[in-house]
Amino acid sequence: MSYYSPSIEKLIEAFEKLPSIGNKTAARLAFHMLDASEEDTNEFVQAILDAKKNLKYCSKCYNISDTDPCPICNNQNRDHTIICVVEDVRDVVAMERTHEFKGVYHVLHGSISPMNGIGPDDIKIKELISHLMEGQVKEIILATNPRVEGEATAMYISKLVKPLGVKVTRIAHGIPVGGDLEYTDEVTLSKALEGRREL
Repeated sequence: MSYYSPSIEKLIEAFEKLPSIGNKTAARLAFHMLDASEEDTNEFVQAILDAKKNLKYCSKCYNISDTDPCPICNNQNRDHTIICVVEDVRDVVAMERTHEFKGVYHVLHGSISPMNGIGPDDIKIKELISHLMEGQVKEIILATNPRVEGEATAMYISKLVKPLGVKVTRIAHGIPVGGDLEYTDEVTLSKALEGRREL
């Protein structure tokens, strides 16, 4: 039995559909929106509508952008011979924050996960291979997440790409800066050892 009016309940249910939002957080968000001024509420709604209307996938890298091609793909100062392959649009933002990568990206929009019914055809692997077949790319950096699905996706892509003569590298995984060895799990430590480099 609900203690809220149907309109409030419907608003709470709408917020609960968002990822990682439980009932209590959804209720808090709903009441925040109800307490907001009409102007703030209208701005919020308009921002969502504008994003849904204006955003599109870049036809080159599949990042989300207001323009096609996106600003990264359109930037002639970037190295278009190196592609960083990531799982999600948010991973592009994470890589860009480092200010280290000067190439371009390819967003897969997921990873291979047979347990969840996601195979190679369900993510943007064919599009990556088509881009590589054009012949300009010299290296791809596989920056999928260090989980079972991310590793499986990286291995699958690597096997497809190597016959094309394109260099395939994988981002290193290991101990985070500021971490302690005694608290680091065995898998992370073994990845850190594999990814060691000469000083």
